[in-house]
Amino acid sequence: MVRWLSAKLGPTVASRHVARNLLRLLTSCYVGPTRQQFTVSSSESPPLSAGNIYQKRPVLGDIVSGPVLSCLLHIAYLYGEPVLTYQYLPYISYLVAPANNSSPSRLNSRKEAGLLAAVTLTQKIIVYLSDTTLMDILPRISHEVLLPVLSFLTSLVTGFPSGAQARTVLCVKTISLIALICLRIGQEMVQQHLSEPVATFFQIFSQLHELRQQDLQLDPEGCGEGQLPEATFSDGQRRLVDPTLLDELQKVFTLEMAYTIYVPFSCLLGDIIQKIIPNHELVGELAGLYLESISLSTHNPASMEPTMPSTSPERDPRGGSCPQDDGHSGTFGSVLIGNRIQIPNDSQLESPGLLGPSSGMGGGGLGLGNDDNALKRELPRSAHGLSGNWLAYWQYEIGVSQQDAHFHFHQIRLQSFPGHSGAVKCVAPLSSEDFFLSGSKDRTVRLWPLYNYGDGTSETAPRLIYAQHRKSVFYVGQLEAPQYVVSCDGAVHVWDPFTGKTLRTVEPSDSRVPLTAVAVMPAPHTSITMASSDSTLRFVDCRKPGLQHEFRLGGGLNPGLVRSLAVSPSGRSVVAGFSSGFMVLLDTRTGLVLRGWPAHEGDILQIKAVEGSVLVSSSSDHSLTVWKELEQKPTHHYKSASDPIHTFDLYGSEVVTGTVANKIGVCSLLEPPSQATTKLSSENFRGTLTSLALLPTKRHLLLGSDNGVIRLLA
Repeated sequence: MVRWLSAKLGPTVASRHVARNLLRLLTSCYVGPTRQQFTVSSSESPPLSAGNIYQKRPVLGDIVSGPVLSCLLHIAYLYGEPVLTYQYLPYISYLVAPANNSSPSRLNSRKEAGLLAAVTLTQKIIVYLSDTTLMDILPRISHEVLLPVLSFLTSLVTGFPSGAQARTVLCVKTISLIALICLRIGQEMVQQHLSEPVATFFQIFSQLHELRQQDLQLDPEGCGEGQLPEATFSDGQRRLVDPTLLDELQKVFTLEMAYTIYVPFSCLLGDIIQKIIPNHELVGELAGLYLESISLSTHNPASMEPTMPSTSPERDPRGGSCPQDDGHSGTFGSVLIGNRIQIPNDSQLESPGLLGPSSGMGGGGLGLGNDDNALKRELPRSAHGLSGNWLAYWQYEIGVSQQDAHFHFHQIRLQSFPGHSGAVKCVAPLSSEDFFLSGSKDRTVRLWPLYNYGDGTSETAPRLIYAQHRKSVFYVGQLEAPQYVVSCDGAVHVWDPFTGKTLRTVEPSDSRVPLTAVAVMPAPHTSITMASSDSTLRFVDCRKPGLQHEFRLGGGLNPGLVRSLAVSPSGRSVVAGFSSGFMVLLDTRTGLVLRGWPAHEGDILQIKAVEGSVLVSSSSDHSLTVWKELEQKPTHHYKSASDPIHTFDLYGSEVVTGTVANKIGVCSLLEPPSQATTKLSSENFRGTLTSLALLPTKRHLLLGSDNGVIRLLA
């Protein structure tokens, strides 16, 4: 459902409302100690393929976060690489950013889960980035993701709420992330861009080794109440150390972890390891010690089961129980499984430091068949990929606060819909906002798709053309309850937007008294209300033949022709606007005229009804007026300086207006009254503006012109 919605809603809404919440959800997948336990590889989960240079040891959170990650990647599939670099990466930087206060503090469980989620998502992103993009953002990944994560991971003063387990998981995940980047970019680039993160990672082993040798002779008198003692290290720096944390750090950075980190990097970096990592010899020795301890247990004939001595009890469920192991899980040689090298028992043991890079990549490469083992995957070129104006607009939109309730018009051209041979008289988006209807002087109604496409200059063809009208079409709308389209050229046509088949036509009773205005009732009603030139209001239910009701609106006066009709959102009242400037409010349940009043001095051009019994009317006397249904005086009154407002639409508490001079205005319905206007530039809009409709969820404008072209602008 989320995937379907992401495609349906379009890039801006999907990123603002779907992707944003999926990213927040990703952190929740790793909250709590149970989600940070390593899963024992079962037959259902794919076994590690031989030749993987670093270990992938899933935790329970990885299984929980699977659907979330697949939906996030699906949005990137749909809209392209910018989603990864402009939306996901900044969010990752936000997740791993150190706390504002400079004092070292314990992480909370949400921040701890955020670190795990960030490293997991970064690993997914790296696989889908193209080589050029990866090199462009590598400095950002190094400074905004890797170094902040490592500062938490190797901190001697910051404790993790879930203790050693969470730190171990983060450590294993960070090793595989850095190893993946190293594999993608090659040795020389590692030396240029990643030497600092890699050296920082290895440094913690030296620091702990020195603290062990110093036997924590931390100066207790030198520090006051609440202050942490300092320790001096061999690199000459003094660092704060929290003695209570040392136990946690010892559990994490064990001999086994030294081995886990040393093998992949000695394979990947080769000789460069000596230049980048000052303490590589110490870590190599620790890894050697781990090998010795493990070989002793393996060659002990008493234990037929392969045992894994581990200093920390939490690290028992190893990736070693996968079906490919053949029970040789303690033996090391030419084939790497996870971070272990596997050979027959009788051969001699090799030191991991002697492994050339070739043995790391040997044994089946990186198992590209398996989804999780790919180094690089192409993002397919989607028809909806963001580029040009769409990309610029999307980048702006994802930065806008979700609390911003105002309509901002930037004049960014997103799409064109040519096809009508006459002036476009009316446009109406369907309620789902993925299609819209347009009626024209060329006697056709067209149904157009609204999916984003191209870079802003592309033209879209109609999905369906309804050509049963005999005169110019001046009204088109959707009956929401049965999902039918209603269009009017003096006679009303009801038709099916899926097949284009006419379901019903309502001709005026007398050909000399044509219909002059139409409105559809809101769901759940299925009625159409229409006004004829003799000031009669008729209701027709599209489900049954004949008329429902008929009401006379003139009432002895001669207010002229009904120019516009509007139905209240509840369906309880209808307001009619006349060519004399007179307005009549009618109760649809009783047929009683609630009120009639001279609203304007000129012809009424358009009326809209809003929630809360509010009416908005525009007239040829250059005014736009806001009324309460039963109050005598208007609540707001706007005057247009040069031209009358002949078309407008509503967005929340704002009115978006259009004039013949191609000016788009935004007026507020609230206090204090405010008005801002923008002149449409000729490159974005050619011809004269004839009709306007707003897509409230997507915040786009559809503008119809007298030359038959409709444009989508933001």
